[in-house]
Amino acid sequence: MVDFIQLQEIVKKQLEYDRTIRTVEASGPTLEAAVAEAAALLDTHVRHLEYEIIERGSAGFMGAGRKDWLIRAYELEHKRKKRKAGAEQEEEIIDDTPVIVDKDGDAFVQCLPDGVFVKVIPPVGNGRKAYLTSVIQTLRSKRIKDYDSDILEKIVDEASGEYARLMDYQYQPQNNSMAAVEIDDSEMKAYIIVSPPGDGGADLTYDTYVSLLKQNRVYHGIKEEFLAEFADRPVYKEKVEAAEGTRPVNGKDAYIEYYFETDQSRIRLKEEANGRVNFKELDIIQNVVQNQPVAKKMPPETGIDGTTITGKILPAKSGVDIPIPVGTNVHVGDDGDTIIADINGQVMLINNKINVEPVFTVEGDVNLKTGNIIFLGTVVITGNVEYGFSVKAAGNIEVKGTVSKAELDAEGDIIIYQGVNGKGGGRIRAGRSIWSRFLENANVEAGNMVVVTDGIINSQVDAVKSILCQGKRANIMGGRLRAGEEINANVLGNSTSGTETICEVGFDPHSKVELERLFAAKSSAENELDSLRLDLQTLINTKKQRKSLPEDKEAYLQELMDRRQVLTEELANTLESIQKVQGFMNEMQTRGKVSASKKVWPGVKIWIRDVKEDVRIEYKAVTFILENGLIRMTKYEEPDDIVKKGLDGYSSN
Repeated sequence: MVDFIQLQEIVKKQLEYDRTIRTVEASGPTLEAAVAEAAALLDTHVRHLEYEIIERGSAGFMGAGRKDWLIRAYELEHKRKKRKAGAEQEEEIIDDTPVIVDKDGDAFVQCLPDGVFVKVIPPVGNGRKAYLTSVIQTLRSKRIKDYDSDILEKIVDEASGEYARLMDYQYQPQNNSMAAVEIDDSEMKAYIIVSPPGDGGADLTYDTYVSLLKQNRVYHGIKEEFLAEFADRPVYKEKVEAAEGTRPVNGKDAYIEYYFETDQSRIRLKEEANGRVNFKELDIIQNVVQNQPVAKKMPPETGIDGTTITGKILPAKSGVDIPIPVGTNVHVGDDGDTIIADINGQVMLINNKINVEPVFTVEGDVNLKTGNIIFLGTVVITGNVEYGFSVKAAGNIEVKGTVSKAELDAEGDIIIYQGVNGKGGGRIRAGRSIWSRFLENANVEAGNMVVVTDGIINSQVDAVKSILCQGKRANIMGGRLRAGEEINANVLGNSTSGTETICEVGFDPHSKVELERLFAAKSSAENELDSLRLDLQTLINTKKQRKSLPEDKEAYLQELMDRRQVLTEELANTLESIQKVQGFMNEMQTRGKVSASKKVWPGVKIWIRDVKEDVRIEYKAVTFILENGLIRMTKYEEPDDIVKKGLDGYSSN
C-alpha cells in the first residue's frame, strides 16, 4: 500500500527524471511527417521515439484553415543510453590528425599602374603545382611580352602565394578596367559589372573593388573572400553579387510545455485473454498531488535585427508572448512561468486552461436523494443513474452501475461499468469517448469513439471516429449506427428480420452542407448572369441605334458590366470550390468500412458515403468497403490497432 508521502516522493523522482530527457518540437502536414522530423532532429529512428501531440493538425477546408501537426518528442531511455555508450566508445578512438584536402596550385597575372605582377599559389597535399607553361599562356592572353624568363622562373619556383613584380610595361590609364555598382531596390544586394582592360590598361584590385562599393554606400555584407578571388580571376561584362545584407530573424513565440497528456488519442485499450474490458481498472484520470508542477511556459525569443548593405537596421519581430493558461486550483510558481497544482486531483486542459479538478464521488445511486448533478470536474458514481435524472460534468463521468433512461453529458470521457438501458429515451453525450459494457435502446453520441464489450441493441449511436463492439458477446442488433471511419463488431444483425440494423460510415455531414450551399450559390449566380446578359444586350442595342445613351443609362450600363465581371469571378471560384469539396468527399470513400469478425445476417443495411448495400445473404468474417463507387466485401479487418493493442491506462476484463 503506497501512502501519500510515498506517492509524493514517487512523483518527485519522476519529475526529476523527466527534466533530464532531451526533447524537441517538430511539425509537419501529417503526424508521420512531424515524427520523422523529430527523429531527424534527435538523430535517431522513429521507432525509438516517444512523443506527445501539442497541436493537432488539420487539412483545413478547401485549402483554408490548414494547420500543421505540432509534437514534442524524446528518445526512449534505453535507446538513449545505448547510443550514449556507443558515442563514448567512438570518442576513445577518434583520430585528431587533420584531414588534408588535395588542391592543385594556380597562377594569376595582374597589370597594375606600376608594373606586371605574377602570383603563384603552391599546391596542397598531393595536388599538382602550377607549371611555367601555364603562366606563360596567361601572360600571352594579356599580350605581355619581353619579360625576363629567369625572373618568371624564380617566381614560379618560389610559389609564395603573393604577387611579385615581373616587369614594367607601357601603362595607358585610359584603357584601365572599369567597374560599375548596382544596388537593388531593397538595398539587400549589391552587384558589380566589370569591363576588361584595353591595351596597356590596368586590372582592378581587391582594394579597388572594396573602395568602389563603399563609395556607393555599401558598408555591410561585403563578400571579401569572393572579391579577393574575383580580383585574381575576374569575370567581365556579367553582373555578379558582391555584397548581401543580413535579413532579420524573428524570435520564436512563447509556448506551453505540458507535463501531462493533453491528447486522448495516445490512450491505449488493452484486452485480456477472456476478451472483456475491465472498466474497474480504467486509468483515464491523470492525477496530480499538491505542489506538483503540471506545465511551464517557455518564454518568447528575442528577434535578431538585420542590416541592409547601406547600414540600415531592419528590426526583427520578437516572439509573441502568451498568457499563462491558469485555470482553477493551480497557481504560478516563483519563477513566473511554472504552473503548480494547489490540490490533489485530476489535471485537465479545459478551454485551453490548465485545471486541477477534484473528483466528486456520489456514494450510491443518482436519484431523488441526490437530484441532478452538475459539476465542473470529474464525477464518480458508485451506484446507478436512475430513470429521469441527469449528470453533467466538465471532466469525465464514471458510473459503477447501470444507466437507465437518463441524461449524461461530459466534456471528457464517459465510462459505464455495467451498461445502459435507455428504454428508448435519455441521452449519453461525451466530448471524447464512451466506454460501456452494453447499450440497449439508448441514444449515444461521442466526439471520438464508442467502445462496447457486450453488445449494442436497438440503439442510436453516433461517433466522430469509430464504433467498436469488441468482446465474446459483442453483437450489434437493431438500431442505427453512424461513424466517420469504422464500425466493427462480432455479429451484425440477427437471424430474425424483425429488427432493422443500419450501419453508416465514411459520411461527412459538414461537407454535404457546404456542397449544398455552393450549389445554391452557383445556381443564384447563373440566374443573375442570365438576367444581366439580357439587360446588357438591350442597352448595347439601344446605344448602337442612337449612337449614345443618356448619362444615367450610360452609368447603369457600366454598373451592369462591372457586376457581370464580379459574378463571373464568383462563379469561377464557386465551381472550383465545388470540385475541391467533391474531391474531399471522394477521398472519404477509402476510409469508411464496416466489419464483422464472425457473421453478418441478411437484412442489415450498410451505407458507405452515399452508396447503399442491402445484405441479402449471410456473410462470415467480412469487411465492407467502398471501391469504384460500389460496396464490395473483403476479408475481415481488425480494428485500427485500438482494442487489441490497447489505449494507455486501459485494461480488459
